[in-house]
Amino acid sequence: MGSMSIWHWLIVLVIIMLVFGTKKLRNIGSDLGGAVKGFKEGVREGTEKASSDTQSAAKTIDVEAREKS
Repeated sequence: MGSMSIWHWLIVLVIIMLVFGTKKLRNIGSDLGGAVKGFKEGVREGTEKASSDTQSAAKTIDVEAREKS
C-alpha cells in the first residue's frame, strides 16, 4: 500500500463504483452502519445487565432464626 499513490486509489474507487453502482454501495454502507449500531446497543445492554446482576447479588438479607416452641 505504500507504493500505491492517491491516483491508483482513485482509479480503484472508480472501478468499484462502475462494477457495483452507487446505489448498491449506499445500501451496503447503510447495512454495515446498522449492524455496527446494533452491535453497540447489544454491548451496552450486556454491560448494563451485568452491572445490575452484580449489584443485586451483592445485597444480603440479614435474618435472625428462631426456634419453634
